[in-house]
Amino acid sequence: MKISRDEVRKIAHLARLEIDDSQTDKMAEQLSDILGYIDKLKDVDVEGVELSSDAAFMNNVLREDEVKPSPGPDVTLANAPERDDDYFIVPRVVK
Repeated sequence: MKISRDEVRKIAHLARLEIDDSQTDKMAEQLSDILGYIDKLKDVDVEGVELSSDAAFMNNVLREDEVKPSPGPDVTLANAPERDDDYFIVPRVVK
């Protein structure tokens, strides 16, 4: 599958990336190569291969939850650049 320069620009815009023309050409080529490889996977013979719910047979690696006392706002906010009583002050992100 061939990815056009316009499609790369649209993807970059959606991903909030700034890319110049040389990067656009290179990205179009790389994405086309990736999609071409994925197309090859359609032709793989999987006859007789048993379905698997996950590729890596892992046991649950999460730890059990433990209830611990909170260290409190003084410890939690000790390294905060700015604070207001028991709250972090952060830059406004919504206009």
